[in-house]
Amino acid sequence: MAATFCYPNGAFGLNKLNDHFLYRDNSTRFCPVPSLSGNIRRPWFCKCPKTCHQPSIMQLAVKQQRQQWKTFFQSTSDTIIEEEKDDTPRATIIWRAIKLPIYSVALIPLAVASAAAYLQTGLFSSGRFVVLLASSALIITWLNLSNDVYDFDTGADKNKKESVVNILGSRTGTLVAAVLSLILGFMGLSWASLEAGNVRSILLLASAITCGYIYQCPPFRLSYQGLGEPLCFAAFGPFATTAFYLLQSRTCELPITGTVLSASILVGLTTSLILFCSHFHQVKDDMAVGKMSPLVRLGTRAGSDVVKIAVVVLYSSLLVLGLFGGLPITCIILCGLTVPIGRLVIRYVAENHQDNTKIFMAKYYCVRLHTVFGAAFAAGLVAARMVAGSGILKRILP
Repeated sequence: MAATFCYPNGAFGLNKLNDHFLYRDNSTRFCPVPSLSGNIRRPWFCKCPKTCHQPSIMQLAVKQQRQQWKTFFQSTSDTIIEEEKDDTPRATIIWRAIKLPIYSVALIPLAVASAAAYLQTGLFSSGRFVVLLASSALIITWLNLSNDVYDFDTGADKNKKESVVNILGSRTGTLVAAVLSLILGFMGLSWASLEAGNVRSILLLASAITCGYIYQCPPFRLSYQGLGEPLCFAAFGPFATTAFYLLQSRTCELPITGTVLSASILVGLTTSLILFCSHFHQVKDDMAVGKMSPLVRLGTRAGSDVVKIAVVVLYSSLLVLGLFGGLPITCIILCGLTVPIGRLVIRYVAENHQDNTKIFMAKYYCVRLHTVFGAAFAAGLVAARMVAGSGILKRILP
């Protein structure tokens, strides 16, 4: 049997070289050169001992060369696949890093609280609304930037292309921007509270900011214990929504009414759902650094069931609070129109919870639900005032 090699000079030179090594070791041996397939076939006329059919030097060299080429092509293939995964346009990455839709979590609590204040007092301060909105946006900027900084420190954002630290390449610069945002935002909130003469509101807002700090900043980092959602609910629900209500209604009375309490609960639920769904595409990275988010503990399949339960609880709470908590019927009607968006969130998460690329968008579907539901709720509060026969504001404050 003859071996076949795919070289330009043919197989004769390699055959002769192999024969040379064979005859040099044992002049009585007469065996063919093994082929590239690595198979050794003993011819019928071979009288040599079995040891002569052990791999020759040439066979070992060929096998080694084949292994080197295999390793090369495998590494090249892996590189190509990795590049295909990282083909997200830079403009898209920057847009994701800005997280503009996420700033709805600053708008909705303020809008709902202002509408509740208008319902019960007929008062609305446009100037204070703008100051509170700008200050709240700065606080959200601090949350986003500091979260990127501290997740960068732990390695949780190692593969997160939209991390601001990874984009800028500067941890210090990102942290400085975060701290400045916090200082400016808190100054704006403090000014609004002092201008309204309401000390309780600044205490509530300080409590909300504290929830954000212990959620992600050292030495607490309670998000690594899976406690982010309860903290998010408290910060944006009872604390922030109630504080904004006190500032817009110019009242210092506590306890607050059932309408305001109900509104804060519903706002807290939709905000917490955004945070919950933001964990879906980060499960592997979170597990690698020991961040025990709810999705790490539950898994994505059980997580999709939690999303379904949360949406059902949201609309069930709306109905129950409307019947027993003092919510106007207009809120139930207008918020009921957002049910298709709630179903869209459930369906999208259920269908894509195992697709790490598509499930990234789940939090933005929740942002859509949060925004539309909150806007409908605020509109329902305003409509209730108008329906009651007081459609003209008692006074419009500058």
